[in-house]
Amino acid sequence: MKKKKAGRILAIFVVVCMLGGCGLTDMFEKDAGADEFFAPEEDTEEEAEEWEEEKAEEQTQESFSRAENKRPSLLGMNTEEDVTVSPNVSPYTVEADLSNVDNLWQFYIEDEMAEKLASNGFVVAGNAGYEFFEVYEWNRYSLIPNFVTVDSMMHTYHLYFSYLMKNIEKDYLADALGELSFGMASASAEQYETLKGTEWETAAARNVAFFTVGAKLLGVDVPEYDYAEDMVTRELDAVNSASGVADCMITGKQEDYSQYIPRGYYEGDAQLEQYFKAMMWYGRIHFTQEEEDLDRSALLISLALTEDERNYELWESIYAVTSFFAGASDDSGVCEYVSLIAEAYGGSISVSSLAGNEEAFDTFHAKTAKLAPPQINSIPIWDGESNVIPGFRFMGQRFTIDAAIMQKLIYQNVKEDASGNRRMLPDVLDVPAALGSDKALEILTEQGDTGYADYPENMEKLRENLSGSDKGLWSASLYANWLHTLRPLLEKKGEGYPFFMQNEEWAKKDLECFAGSFTELKHDTVLYTKQVMAEMGGGMEEEPDDRGYVEPEPLVFSRFHRLAVSTAEGLKKYNMLDSADEENLSRLAEMAEKLQTISDKELQDEVLSDEEYEFIKSYGGNLEHFWVEAVKNDSGVEGTQEAPSAVVVDIATDPNGQVLEVATGLPCVMYVTVKVDGKIKIARGSVYSFYQFPWDLSDRLTDSKWRYMMGYQADENGNHIPYDAELPVKQPEWTQSYRY
Repeated sequence: MKKKKAGRILAIFVVVCMLGGCGLTDMFEKDAGADEFFAPEEDTEEEAEEWEEEKAEEQTQESFSRAENKRPSLLGMNTEEDVTVSPNVSPYTVEADLSNVDNLWQFYIEDEMAEKLASNGFVVAGNAGYEFFEVYEWNRYSLIPNFVTVDSMMHTYHLYFSYLMKNIEKDYLADALGELSFGMASASAEQYETLKGTEWETAAARNVAFFTVGAKLLGVDVPEYDYAEDMVTRELDAVNSASGVADCMITGKQEDYSQYIPRGYYEGDAQLEQYFKAMMWYGRIHFTQEEEDLDRSALLISLALTEDERNYELWESIYAVTSFFAGASDDSGVCEYVSLIAEAYGGSISVSSLAGNEEAFDTFHAKTAKLAPPQINSIPIWDGESNVIPGFRFMGQRFTIDAAIMQKLIYQNVKEDASGNRRMLPDVLDVPAALGSDKALEILTEQGDTGYADYPENMEKLRENLSGSDKGLWSASLYANWLHTLRPLLEKKGEGYPFFMQNEEWAKKDLECFAGSFTELKHDTVLYTKQVMAEMGGGMEEEPDDRGYVEPEPLVFSRFHRLAVSTAEGLKKYNMLDSADEENLSRLAEMAEKLQTISDKELQDEVLSDEEYEFIKSYGGNLEHFWVEAVKNDSGVEGTQEAPSAVVVDIATDPNGQVLEVATGLPCVMYVTVKVDGKIKIARGSVYSFYQFPWDLSDRLTDSKWRYMMGYQADENGNHIPYDAELPVKQPEWTQSYRY
């Protein structure tokens, strides 16, 4: 078991305590060996026994205070007021033959492209390279004006977000989870020896198997326990084969083992793949409340965790840091269960006192039945069953706003359509529609998604509930803050905005930006966030003016600045940010601040300063810097061809055999007619290419498989070599009307 990071984890935990996490503020105030000073100098047998009882009661009280009815506190995000946006761009139009476009001679524009440029003010056409920064560098060398897109900034945040998470998991969390697994397996084995031969024996044996599986998935050596051997062997085989839905010997319930296929950036790194499987195990295995013996297991886990200071310290540090990134769990866990244990069993409880005390357990079991159920279902259930099942998870996967939206818009919450069809998988557009996008709702209606019996009513309620500006909802984690940053894209751009933004096609382009960035968000947090599950059933003639333009979304860039600052502040408080990463996040925040300022000026028809135009011109170099930082530790990566930007992730499951995959392809080029210093010109930038399609549940796609499908054959070093291939899936139809 590695110990080199223990001091760092301890530092994290001290910070969590200072921030109010789980009542642990006094844990380190007491000298570890202080108890000896309070023992009687000359104990009689009776005095010693009395002293041991008092000490046990004090320890029990302290154990409960660690977690009683609280979860580790998330760091408060920056909740400054949003900037005010008052667009005032003078109206302009583009001639049908593009004759009033000043730099038309720099481009080869075919008829269909010209039509879309003239009517919509923009067109998406062609490949922008393997990475988003490349087109901006091509522009700089060719003296073509840059069009700085929200897409390119959000993609850059994705690169750095995943880079930071990956390093934290490799350097800190993997070791901490391994030590925690070993500690909990040992504590559970001690409980088993105490409870053997009682009504608690099977619950204790189950827990030994549960934590032994977690430890072995991490490559941690733990003792072999013959009474748990069959369960451990069966579950390790099921997890490692990852074939699909099957019965779990730990819980007796069905589990979707295809979820254990390492995906996202975890694929291909041995240590991260182990961590992925173990964390997925602890996040998914569900000790349902209705089964008494599973509720006994939950009680024993809660005791084993809170009675051992080191185990609880490790658990809380892992939970708090991952919650900062991905959000809190909506499952009940140790923080909810320990208070109920105290209420049912009184102030003093030990494992040895559990046997025979059925009255107290019955009280406890009745109380756990009253705990709030999770809002999102992520386990296989049969038609007619409740789609949220109360219970206990050791390190539950996290609640997200988007999953809560999708849960309300799939079977059985929306019932059937007029033909008896069931909506077993959601659509990414459900999320922006619920967040207020009329265009997304219009597309869903055209696709027939709103034809399910209760879909319109559920959507209306979601839109009403999410229409407010609840700062707590959007500032609870980096995940929520990322979504919040994208929300201004969903607002209709009318009078006062540039010509190219005032049409339905731009609204759809913004939806694709939302969907592309959302895909990257889900990709980066696939391990931690809950997945919804339905029920079963030529040469230059003149020196060109290459002054560029920024997509005028000041509110997006303002929130992006806040997001970058919050990322740095949170990781610094957790003692997980080195000086180089702090400098890079500061640089990212400064870029967003400049883009906000430029956007404000553009919307007021102001001419930018020379320094601001130079910043736009050198934008590609800034993006390239972050790409280099994000991939510098990946062996064998020398260029963007070896690490293309395309990613894939599954976001919802139909247990009858399909998952919903969302993906980004290589970035596309967008040509936009902008007005710079009174002249209309074409500027060029990079945007997302978004895909969404159902896929076989047993073959959840990884990035390498997706890139292979796109035409990138991975060699023995993992580098992607282009070859001719026809992608078997197409982009959604609604993304094609503004493409050439």
